[in-house]
Amino acid sequence: MRIVGESGPVVLLLPGGAEAVEGFFPGLVEGLVADPGCRVLLHDRPGVVGAPDGDLVDAADALHAAIAEAGVGPVIAIGQSLGGAVALLLACAHPADVAGLVLLDATPVNDARLATMVEARATQAARMARSPIVARAFAGLLRASGRRSARRHGVSSAARSALVQLADTDLQRLARAATGVAAVGAAFDESRIPRVPAAVVTADRAATDPIRAAHQRLADRLGVPLRSWPGAEHPVHLTHEREVLEVCRAVVRRVAAA
Repeated sequence: MRIVGESGPVVLLLPGGAEAVEGFFPGLVEGLVADPGCRVLLHDRPGVVGAPDGDLVDAADALHAAIAEAGVGPVIAIGQSLGGAVALLLACAHPADVAGLVLLDATPVNDARLATMVEARATQAARMARSPIVARAFAGLLRASGRRSARRHGVSSAARSALVQLADTDLQRLARAATGVAAVGAAFDESRIPRVPAAVVTADRAATDPIRAAHQRLADRLGVPLRSWPGAEHPVHLTHEREVLEVCRAVVRRVAAA
């Protein structure tokens, strides 16, 4: 655990999947510390690379303990994918810990069917990856996809590296980190999400897409517009770095003003 920055609201970054926080959000830490000025809490929740084992069900209480240990709450929780789901769980279970929320194409735990699908697919991918041949082929496809995304969006060199790095995801660890997503989705109550300064970002999907619909419900609950940009992909913090930074800055400013 470490804190970057000297003063201002505290931002907690929550990466997607089972990824460690270092390097996952290139440019975001420096950008927020410089403008509008804040402190960034870098902490790896249980279940991610380099941290003790744990699953989604444990994440909110573990983060609550970490925030108390650091003595920096409440925080602005910024989460991508599974990290976005963790941010929601933290806000619902420990609302006094959360001053703001930024959800970046969050895993849709507010839709029981989609949450079940996410956990099932993670488990299936991990099972298939037990074969070294399949694992290499899958990683190769992800690397190629990451390079195409980097070229298509003209991303920074740091974002390009992060996109390629995602291809080396440990699928076994990812499946363990996603354990409990279905149970969380079955019990999730949108009415428990506190109304705090927030932003909800979704990837560029059709208006009828069920994931977009789930994200729209989150935005409606938080009283904010659902944001998206043409061509935005699931790792939207990498394909649209500048836009995401500005969205995060706006929420930090709102919290600071409050």
